Amino acid sequence: MRNMKLVLAYDGTDFSGWQIQPGAETIQAMLALAIGRLTGENVLPQGSGRTDAGVHALAQVASFTTASPIPAENLVRALNGMLPPSIRVLSAAEMPPEFHARKSALAKTYHYRIFRADICPPFLARYVWHYPYPLNESALCEAAGTVVGEHDFTSFAAVDPERNAMNTQRNNVRTILFSAWRREGDELIYTVRGRGFLHHMVRNLVGTFLLVGKGVLSADDMVRILHAQDRARAGATAPARGLFLANVEY
Repeated sequence: MRNMKLVLAYDGTDFSGWQIQPGAETIQAMLALAIGRLTGENVLPQGSGRTDAGVHALAQVASFTTASPIPAENLVRALNGMLPPSIRVLSAAEMPPEFHARKSALAKTYHYRIFRADICPPFLARYVWHYPYPLNESALCEAAGTVVGEHDFTSFAAVDPERNAMNTQRNNVRTILFSAWRREGDELIYTVRGRGFLHHMVRNLVGTFLLVGKGVLSADDMVRILHAQDRARAGATAPARGLFLANVEY
């Protein structure tokens, strides 16, 4: 058996996230179907993480095992011929048997894009949060560094009763290695790099940072919210369309 690594880019707008689920069109399901058609095998590719409905990827990583002898470069062309245009396989490589897209990952980087001009071009609307209202961007940038380091991010985790009921001993401690906002033309872009992320964590951080930009909160408030370990203290979840999984490190 060969252990294959795929790097994928996708527009998540029309999908119900990465993870396969009954009655829904997902990235994992589409990829599994394409691999199955190509190899004749029943394969469930494992992703580096589960992007939510509407979230995009510039470089999602998936791994799967196969007995197929198809060369890696041919695998890329063949899969792209079967997948919808909104999902592209960027590269394929054979890996050691112990490689696993999720378990072997050392760090991930996400980008969140906010479009600040009055009118959002229609061809950008699927990929940014359009927010043309007043913001103190300097205050927002100052607050970004408050989440760097190892912390319990319960205040920024999704409230998921089903997950909580199944796992009452959840560990919400994560390590953030880099957190910063920058301006690029009409876009305000948040980049965060960490060893792992909780469900909705990046989008909840963005929603709370925006309250700092609006003057509702301060950078010191961000620290207090982080230490409170209470989701109710943080801001609303930012829309999925502005979030991109940008890189996975191994």
